[in-house]
Amino acid sequence: MGVGSGSAGLLWLVAVAGAGTMVVELAAVRLLAPWFGSSQAVWTNVIGVVLFALALGYFLGSKLAARPQPLAALGWVLAFGAASTAWLPALAAPVADLFMPAGVTLDRAAELFVWGSLASAALLFAPAAVALGCVGPLAVEIVARRSGGHAGSAGGKVLCASTLGSLAGTFGTTHFALPGLGLKGTFLLAGVCLGVLSLISFVFQRRATWPGIGALVCVVLSFAAATRTPSPTGTLLAEVQSAYQTVRVVETGAGAERMRQLQVNEGLDSFQSVWQPESGLLPVGYYYNYFCLPPWWSGAQGTWRVMVLGLGAGTSWRVLEGSLPAGVRLVATGAEIDPAVIDLAREFLELAPQSPERQTLAGWDARAALRAMQGQFDEIILDTYANQMEMPAHLCSVEFFREVRGRLAPGGWLAINIGGFSLNDPVVQAVAATAATAFQSAALCVRVPFSRNVVAYLKANGTPFVPGDSGWSLAEGPVAKLLPPVEISSRWALIHPATPAPLSDDRNPIERLQAQSILLAAQACAEREER
Repeated sequence: MGVGSGSAGLLWLVAVAGAGTMVVELAAVRLLAPWFGSSQAVWTNVIGVVLFALALGYFLGSKLAARPQPLAALGWVLAFGAASTAWLPALAAPVADLFMPAGVTLDRAAELFVWGSLASAALLFAPAAVALGCVGPLAVEIVARRSGGHAGSAGGKVLCASTLGSLAGTFGTTHFALPGLGLKGTFLLAGVCLGVLSLISFVFQRRATWPGIGALVCVVLSFAAATRTPSPTGTLLAEVQSAYQTVRVVETGAGAERMRQLQVNEGLDSFQSVWQPESGLLPVGYYYNYFCLPPWWSGAQGTWRVMVLGLGAGTSWRVLEGSLPAGVRLVATGAEIDPAVIDLAREFLELAPQSPERQTLAGWDARAALRAMQGQFDEIILDTYANQMEMPAHLCSVEFFREVRGRLAPGGWLAINIGGFSLNDPVVQAVAATAATAFQSAALCVRVPFSRNVVAYLKANGTPFVPGDSGWSLAEGPVAKLLPPVEISSRWALIHPATPAPLSDDRNPIERLQAQSILLAAQACAEREER
């Protein structure tokens, strides 16, 4: 039944508009992530902007519904919604660049992550959300006039259709549209659907159809506009939109100095994983190198069982493979939440194929993977990050670290990559103290030279070695050269258990601590420049 001949068709229209609302809300963070990340603060800003815009749309729709021709108004708001939705991928780069200019360093970008994402969200997503908010009140008015029934009955039908459409849009966006069509295709599909509905509404009114046709022309033009994310330094080998993020592989250098980086939503000269032609230690400044110390400190023999939580493209595996003591065989398991990362890693970064000695859990959350795996490990590596600095709250709580301790073999090690600018960094202090509380022993924290990373070491049955201990120094082996740069007192610290633990499943202010970390780094940088 057509829109103009009964309420059933109108309810279908409302359902599609509800789905379009969820496309805008769910894909919005993905659109901003290359500039601002996808932290809870960014999600809050986007959801807040969309909710406020929807409220404004409901109010505006109520005013339009009181006019003689609410169906004509519905056609117009659908046309505007179609155009403003389809153009979002093309407008994202110029708008986001206003608030996060190219070349901004991480320590300078602290306030921009919050206020820049809020301003960008308001400029980009509010127009479409306002238009989609108008649909509900107009549809209620149209259904009520045609049925001659109660406003409550008409409102219930419209709300039901809108909610069901939103439900379909929620699952469809995350599980089908974004992985299959990408960001540009997802917004384009939403724009096409809204534009077609606008055109149909004008056709059945036997009015001029140019608003609907104009909306579809805007949609077509938006498809031709390039979708741009922050440009990588180097040669772009591949870029995909996964269910979680934008993932790309970039190559720099040539010959023996050739390197590849796997980047996820990175706009500030950072990366998640790195590859070089030969396995083994990476150049100075890469924190992955410091995951190789525990097997040497333990005098490993036979096999060294490792689990990497946050496998990425398998950098830790390749570094360990070329750095273990002679005769020691690596048996490794890795959990990576994004299957697209694993696919790209196997194609471009030589991630080892699935085998009894290399088990990859693609699509697994790190905590769930830890619980599912059998046996114990000599070393567990925790490297779970997104957008350069965002450590998930459930992966840095005291309860989680107790689970990790329970999966370590006697004398086993936990090595944690913590993003922090100093040993006194609030994130370093909180995460290390929380892990120390779970392990009931101190955590040794080592600043990685020429990086903003700290590696924390904890032992399942005792305090780790510290500089000066008999077990600290390594007389031979490729990793011996890692120790001298971190032996001075300013490069390492023991962080002791705290009561209560700073981070728990119930109370976990890790995002606030991460924001404080960047602000403190920015202040320190400003003070150095003043001197």
